Amino acid sequence: MPALSRRQALTTAAALATAAARITAAPAPAATAAGHHDPHVPAPFDEVYRGRRIQGRPATGAHAHHGTGCTVLIDGVELHLMRNADGTWISVVNHYDPVPTPRAAARAAVDELRGAALLPFPAN
Repeated sequence: MPALSRRQALTTAAALATAAARITAAPAPAATAAGHHDPHVPAPFDEVYRGRRIQGRPATGAHAHHGTGCTVLIDGVELHLMRNADGTWISVVNHYDPVPTPRAAARAAVDELRGAALLPFPAN
């Protein structure tokens, strides 16, 4: 059996350490048993903004595949959201104007729609 070189041993150890770190850094659920909220999952909201009902809640079922962790609705129609690498949010309505939260994205979309109806975004 060939001897293991120092380089091979260090490379293997680094790969194992990286794999272990990724396993322990797996995403946590939205709320823990103690009731603490995960900062990566936006808090739910439900309000009327400029005469339009905007709602946000944790994504479940078919909506969970978007990877944003939340579903936002304007008057019952889903606003397709995307999360940027820097933690900001954009939507199909205001794609070039990042905002800090899904609630801010919903409000910005209402502002941009100027009373027009939000049309459903076709899913692929």
